[in-house]
Amino acid sequence: MQIREQLEQLIDAAVAAACKDGSLELEQAPEAALERPRDEANGDWASTVAMRSAKLAKKNPREIAQIIVDHLPENDLVQSVDIAGPGFINIRLAPSALQGVAAQARAEKGDFGRGTIPEGERKINLEYISANPTGPLHVGHGRWAALGDATARVMRHAGYDVFEEFYINDAGTQMDNFGESVAVRYQQLLGRDVEMPEACYAGSYVKDIAQAIIDEDGDKWLDADPKERMENFRERAYAYELAEQHRVTERFGTTFECWFSERSLYVPDETGKSAVDRSLEAMDEKGYIYVKDGATWFKSSAFDDEKDRVLIKANGEMTYFMSDVAYHYNKMERGFDHLINIWGADHHGYIARCEAMLAAWGWPGALEIMLGQLVNLFRDGEAVRMSKRTGEMITFEELIDEVGVDATRYLMLAKSSDQPIDFDIEVAKKKDASNPVYYVQYAHARICSILRKAADPADAEAAEAGEMSMDELAAKVIPADVDLSPLTHESELALMRKMDDFGPLVAQAARDRAAFRLTHYAQDLASLFHSFYTNCHVIGEEEAVTNARLALVDATRIVLAKSLDLLGVTAPAKM
Repeated sequence: MQIREQLEQLIDAAVAAACKDGSLELEQAPEAALERPRDEANGDWASTVAMRSAKLAKKNPREIAQIIVDHLPENDLVQSVDIAGPGFINIRLAPSALQGVAAQARAEKGDFGRGTIPEGERKINLEYISANPTGPLHVGHGRWAALGDATARVMRHAGYDVFEEFYINDAGTQMDNFGESVAVRYQQLLGRDVEMPEACYAGSYVKDIAQAIIDEDGDKWLDADPKERMENFRERAYAYELAEQHRVTERFGTTFECWFSERSLYVPDETGKSAVDRSLEAMDEKGYIYVKDGATWFKSSAFDDEKDRVLIKANGEMTYFMSDVAYHYNKMERGFDHLINIWGADHHGYIARCEAMLAAWGWPGALEIMLGQLVNLFRDGEAVRMSKRTGEMITFEELIDEVGVDATRYLMLAKSSDQPIDFDIEVAKKKDASNPVYYVQYAHARICSILRKAADPADAEAAEAGEMSMDELAAKVIPADVDLSPLTHESELALMRKMDDFGPLVAQAARDRAAFRLTHYAQDLASLFHSFYTNCHVIGEEEAVTNARLALVDATRIVLAKSLDLLGVTAPAKM
């Protein structure tokens, strides 16, 4: 149980005791609801329960605060309690309580801060990136990759059951256009004078695919039936680009439990019905399907959408929205209770109709949309829009090639998804404190260096070579029964206070889908460690002090590493 929860229980117990002996008259007392004081000089935690009880108890809030303080049960957590202002109850923790946080982090290691299912047993489908397989992933897709993966990691650590999914937009006219684009480049490379249609894809990668077909088949397709050629090239180009998307996302450390093909929605199952058929029937049974002017419509206006939406055109052609209807119904058929989609901000106008379809089936509120703003690339403050190599847009992989996975991930997550990211490539490459990911990783590496210096030379060498984990090294360096009572310096207490924030922060970040808060937390923890390192010698002090401080830096290492891991960023042992 977190310290905050224990303190809230103490305050609740004090209020209950005061009500029992008649000191307070409250039919229902407000919750303790602790918060961090704005000024650390006021203590570790503050409660406004006295002020929120004043009207009910018909007493001055400061008088109520004093009554609550007088009824606090005996405990080992609280060092002192002060009443401030109109009735704030300010609590300062005993050093032993904070020392217990460091001990807990070392005992639990990667499970530190892990939560239990906070909203009941629910199976969550998290869909993100979902790019067309008609070209390379762009930098915007990179932000969705970082955001989706980190969101899943944070939510899982907080106790949620999360299933990650990539929706492959492999149906529709864009796929035919892609196949025709390759066919045109194929002919051009073989000397035929043909123009690229306006709706086709003109990127250099299309020429690369066409050249690969020439290398394999020669001019076999030059005089083939145009439709047959387009379809053959479409499927080969699709397979190539999808494999590239798999490769790049895996390189980025992003994995999906399902790559769901849009085409599969139109394939009949053993009963002869497709996902499209089933979704339409389910909506029709609810009374929200009608035919007008030969087209099939969804009565989405019944659920606050601005107008009804066409699902099937009069000519029998399915709309893009029909695919979305079938896909979301399929997700619910697969047993998911809650759906989270990460979309670009340009899809904002699509939200109402998608929420409406879930409501029509009887699942209002089951769909949650996270909108992500754009990524603006800069180099030393100057906007960058084109690749030097190709003269076209900078791809996601080109960015990874230049700055690395860790810097890309961290900087893509540095702000809330509803804010645009200004990503400066040169800042991301710097090896100093101006680069936030380097700053945090350096703190972790410095801790590992301290542990190696405290170790037996042979063990230090094994750890340096990667033959011994840092957990194993720490277990050898720090006594199992280490006494943490020497940790009373303000820099030490500040570090442990910050560690105590980790679990609640993870829970809040998961609840709010706000993984970016972990970047700020990691930087704050790294900053406190660097201050500690300046103010407190670790090695060379009295043995009891050295051992306690080694345990503290080891706890910091564990929490820093977990913070980075939840962001999908590595925690290097040396830099």
